[in-house]
Amino acid sequence: MTSTSAPERPAGTAGRAAPARRPAAGGAPRTSAGGRRRTTFRSRHALTILAFLAPAIVFVCWFTYFPMLQGARMAFLDYNLWDLTSTPFVGVDNFAKVLSDPVFPTVAVNTVLWVVGSLVPQFVIGFLIALALRRRFRFRGVYQALVFFPWAVSGFLIGMLFRWMFNAEFGVVNDLLMKAHLISAPLPWLADPKLAMFAVIVANVWYGVTFFAIMILAALQSVPDEVLEAASLDGAGKARQLFSIVIPYISTTLFLTVLLRVIWIFNFPDIIWAMTGGGPANRTHIITTWMINFTQQGNYGTASAIGLIVVAVLFVFCAFYLFAMRKATR
Repeated sequence: MTSTSAPERPAGTAGRAAPARRPAAGGAPRTSAGGRRRTTFRSRHALTILAFLAPAIVFVCWFTYFPMLQGARMAFLDYNLWDLTSTPFVGVDNFAKVLSDPVFPTVAVNTVLWVVGSLVPQFVIGFLIALALRRRFRFRGVYQALVFFPWAVSGFLIGMLFRWMFNAEFGVVNDLLMKAHLISAPLPWLADPKLAMFAVIVANVWYGVTFFAIMILAALQSVPDEVLEAASLDGAGKARQLFSIVIPYISTTLFLTVLLRVIWIFNFPDIIWAMTGGGPANRTHIITTWMINFTQQGNYGTASAIGLIVVAVLFVFCAFYLFAMRKATR
């Protein structure tokens, strides 16, 4: 009678038992149940976040994007607030009306003067203030607070303040100029077509200097002191350090700041509307105050057409700004 013997184990494995895999409950792998739990948790987490964001999303869509779309639609309608019974579609007639208006060339020139005349002094004065505040001296924080204060005030309130200052009868500007014997009689700053634009630009310069001072001061603080000290040891003076080291080092920030400020000044009617309302004789009307004027007349179709023109111009500037930002971050 022959007996069948068990197969021999390889050497070195005597006494070792082969590990046995224990199947998970239900015969499914463990990773499948864990994956389902993670997916469920992520889904619940996403739904919770969406529930918290939903009120803000609805608020923004209802009070921002819906009025924008409605305003864009009005630009192609004969939409007059005093006759809402008939709002026919007129195509691009509102745009043709705006561009053929005899006031449009004056408004366009005023807009360029407003932007350039405000931007250049703001940049120069803000740069000088930032250079001064970069140095350490007593009560430096107090001076910074005083310089940065105007940026916290409403633009319309600034316009009302300067409207009183430039008043022809009891304004402080005429009073100071007469005491300094620079003028012999009070000047009608806001009533004279030749002086009104200068007055509103002065107000905007005072208001916007703070922005450049803040941005440029932050950029100047990133310039390494070691580089300036090395340049000083090599015999470079303050002016040489400024134009050869400091300005090239912060050139990207300067360019982006100027571009952003152009967008803001172009779309900033607050000061002009508070001081002159676009007068006298439309000599201080810029594109945005002109739009507000049509809105107050109830002509929402024409005002919306001007608004779309403003959006198109700002879109070009924003495209340049985003392109410059993308190039700067590379």
